[in-house]
Amino acid sequence: MEALNAPELRTRTTRALIVDDNIELRELLGGYLTRFNIASEAVGDGTRMRRALAQSHFDVIILDLMLPGEDGLALCRELRSASDIPILMLTARCEPTDRIIGLELGADDYMAKPFEPRELVARIQSILRRVRDDREPARSEPRQEPRSSIRFDDWRLHSVLRQLQAPDGLVVPLSNAEFRLLWVFLERPRRVLSREQLLDAARGRSIEAFDRSIDLLVSRLRQKLGDDPKAPRLIKTVRGEGYLFDAAEIA
Repeated sequence: MEALNAPELRTRTTRALIVDDNIELRELLGGYLTRFNIASEAVGDGTRMRRALAQSHFDVIILDLMLPGEDGLALCRELRSASDIPILMLTARCEPTDRIIGLELGADDYMAKPFEPRELVARIQSILRRVRDDREPARSEPRQEPRSSIRFDDWRLHSVLRQLQAPDGLVVPLSNAEFRLLWVFLERPRRVLSREQLLDAARGRSIEAFDRSIDLLVSRLRQKLGDDPKAPRLIKTVRGEGYLFDAAEIA
């Protein structure tokens, strides 16, 4: 079978943790991923997932939504509260609400079963490429130091820690998508950004675009910023166009 972006994958073995209670699927995925230089370990529930994470390092987690005991959404929420390890969620359910909830909880991508294994490999590559781009300075601008933080009004967003600090000093937890969305707003203040632009920037990859996914993400970000949705001061809606970030002071 032909290699998929083989030069990139051969540079270093990627380690994936598969969390799925379907033994046949785990074995199928494990064997297939090996062909693309992706070493994998497979477990069937949240307890075994935690044990595996405590014992080994993984570059990506392939997490099933429907699991015995704790479901994938609960585990995704737990993982994202303590780590920024990339998460690709799998599910046999195709409801848009399930997908949006998974993404909003911090999953980096979402695939519905049944799926084509080659597409899974491509999505893993896309996620890891995006993570690498997020964490490394742009090579085209070697002299420009990445900003460690941006202050807006009395808030501060830390790029290295990926944390939002409130005016009272408390840390407000953000999902990966919420962090990237806020960073995009701060880098492009007082400019109208379309939903398509924000979705691409916040997700960092190609996903199925649900009409209200970016609106839900903006709504969650407004909540965490204490921005009144009826009269927003920071993230303003421009009817028919998109959103505009309008902090009084950004430094």
